[in-house]
Amino acid sequence: MYNALETISAEVFVVDNNSIDGSVEMVQQKFPQVHLIANKQNVGFSTANNQAIKISNGKYVLLLNPDTVVSEDTFIKTITFLNEHPNAGALGVRMIDGKGNFLPESKRGLPTPSVAFYKIFGLSSLFPTSKKAGRYHLGFLPENEINKVDILSGAFMLMRKKALEKVGVLDEAFFMYGEDIDLSYRIQLGGYDNYYFPETKIIHYKGESTKKSSINYVFVFYNAMIIFAKKHFSENNANLFSFLINVAIYLRAGGALFVRFLKKAFLPTIDFCLLIAGLFGLTVFWEIYKEIVFKHAILSIALPIYTSLWLLSIYFQGGYDKPFKIKTSLIGTFIGTVTILAIYALLPKSFQFSRLFILIGAILTTSYFIISRWMLSFTFGGKFALKEKKHKTFAIIGSPHEINRVEELLNQSTTNNSKIVTISATDIKSENQIGTLSQLDQIIHLHPIDEIIFCAKDITSHQIISWMIELNKYPVDFKIAHPDSLYLIGSNSTNTNGELYTLDLYNINTPKNKRNKRTFDFVTAIVLLLICPLVIWMYKNKKQLIKNLFACLIGKKTWVGISLQPKQQLYNLPKISNGIFSPTYNINNEDELLIEKLNLIYARDYSFFKDWEIVNKNWSKIDKKA
Repeated sequence: MYNALETISAEVFVVDNNSIDGSVEMVQQKFPQVHLIANKQNVGFSTANNQAIKISNGKYVLLLNPDTVVSEDTFIKTITFLNEHPNAGALGVRMIDGKGNFLPESKRGLPTPSVAFYKIFGLSSLFPTSKKAGRYHLGFLPENEINKVDILSGAFMLMRKKALEKVGVLDEAFFMYGEDIDLSYRIQLGGYDNYYFPETKIIHYKGESTKKSSINYVFVFYNAMIIFAKKHFSENNANLFSFLINVAIYLRAGGALFVRFLKKAFLPTIDFCLLIAGLFGLTVFWEIYKEIVFKHAILSIALPIYTSLWLLSIYFQGGYDKPFKIKTSLIGTFIGTVTILAIYALLPKSFQFSRLFILIGAILTTSYFIISRWMLSFTFGGKFALKEKKHKTFAIIGSPHEINRVEELLNQSTTNNSKIVTISATDIKSENQIGTLSQLDQIIHLHPIDEIIFCAKDITSHQIISWMIELNKYPVDFKIAHPDSLYLIGSNSTNTNGELYTLDLYNINTPKNKRNKRTFDFVTAIVLLLICPLVIWMYKNKKQLIKNLFACLIGKKTWVGISLQPKQQLYNLPKISNGIFSPTYNINNEDELLIEKLNLIYARDYSFFKDWEIVNKNWSKIDKKA
């Protein structure tokens, strides 16, 4: 951003809403010229921005999200436009996501009841360019033409200070979402125009809080729309709008839950039904050819239990993680079979019917998983593939020094088997480079590259954004490596437009270990609650003990968390629930180097047994206040 401010007199404010990821310390260390406002609690988007707006001195005020990358010409071009159009009260620019795709919220229409109707019931998506149905995102207006619009995005909203003095700052009744709609509308009511200005572009990455499938997003966003309607529409229109919004909330929330269920439960449900059918078929075969009559009352209980145990074992071994791995299914089936046989041996004789049946059932389960996963992989591929691509190809573009730095980061990450190719940021390439930045389109066409990493020290933001737009038709991901930082900005998910992340160096982040950690917390809490009446007398703080057990049971806390000190926060350690204990428990807190190492080792080398070891050593202290 400071590259774009080189020729502009500007003051930069950063307002932190009580983040715990080390943002405040990072800004203080790396950007001492910034006016930093560190709130002790999350006061919301509107209040936080107003804190800075009220003490700013500029002719113009810019709301800019932290998850954005601006071009070097962005501020010059937008300020020039506002200077040339005195009736322009606010301005927004063309935004693209982390894949280089245009973000339709760059320009929006006023969400009147009719506009909301077309949006809520999906008609705006079916007819995006319709002047009637497509008014929410103004799809009938060209992406590359300057136009007056009703609503601008708070991710980038450049406003005339005089307009704000006339119409007021952000309405703090909006905690998050809707405040940009309200302010845009009030600027128009104040006699000014809002402009969509696509002659400069920015990248707008989006994190968890903006996932449109999130139930939290549905409730927060649509309730903000109700606040807007009650404030600006007549009573009849506001009531109609509120009715539509409430319908939308239930439709979208129900849809989000249904989609989440389909994603997580559809395949296991199909597996369960087919395996049950196969086992019942096996009993019919058994009765015909072995002349053995099973007690069907027992079968109706035993077969679902057997199937559930096999599927649970496969699940906990990672059999449902993507990509599918036959090995995990085999191990899961084996563990499930051993568990079933162990339980079987403890049952009364009247409930035992055949160990051989269980073993053949295990073979049937194994065969089913091999065949079904192969068919899914062969038919659909992609996320149903049986294995990941062995060698992911990264293309790093930059100067030799920056390329070496980023290459070292990649080699230290979990992508050790990946292939790395390098591209010169200038028109002169060395012998071991496959081309230059100006040839990037040809390189992508000729080489199977999975991810492009732009070194921001050597390539301008304008060039990066232009290439992302140019290459978004290819199945390639983009990342930006910032100078002297472990951070890479990029988007690797088709479900989000982008996120800020670091190279994943931590074993604790794998789906299997996340699942194992949560299972350990849950099972341990259940066991302790069951024996609590027998052991509670051993503990002084009995009330805190019960609180800790229930907190771990519902996932509010974990038995072992990471002890975060300001310096460790800068390492971007994984975000997990607060822990009752930590890898540094009983360690002198003044020994920062040791705390740092223990946290990193715990996250990097995590296993189920590490949590057990730490908790086992501290049984007598589980009544401590976390």
